[in-house]
Amino acid sequence: MIGLIIKIFVCPITVMIAWLIFPNVEYSTIYQPIIVGLILAFSAHVMEVFILKKGTFWLSAILDFIAATVIVYVVSFFQVAQVSFFGAILTAVLLSVTELVQHNWLIKSGRTEKSPNPT
Repeated sequence: MIGLIIKIFVCPITVMIAWLIFPNVEYSTIYQPIIVGLILAFSAHVMEVFILKKGTFWLSAILDFIAATVIVYVVSFFQVAQVSFFGAILTAVLLSVTELVQHNWLIKSGRTEKSPNPT
């Protein structure tokens, strides 16, 4: 659960940073990158729950990058924002850096351990 809370703050901030530094990531209002970031936060959390564990660090990182690229590009398109595919890739790179740090911390702290199913 702490991973989701962190993502709710980190993802929108990261998308807003991408908006500020990349010329091919253009939102017309402040709420647009926040919406994209929140969608990314929830989707990344769901992916972590199902995929992330000790042996899947890099698989999870690659899938997060692909998902972030698609989500940034598609959701921004529906918000009438101007985000090129390359801008979506650059934003996904920024998000992936934050995800690598979070995944490393979650694995090392044991927060990715799943409870055994009672039988």
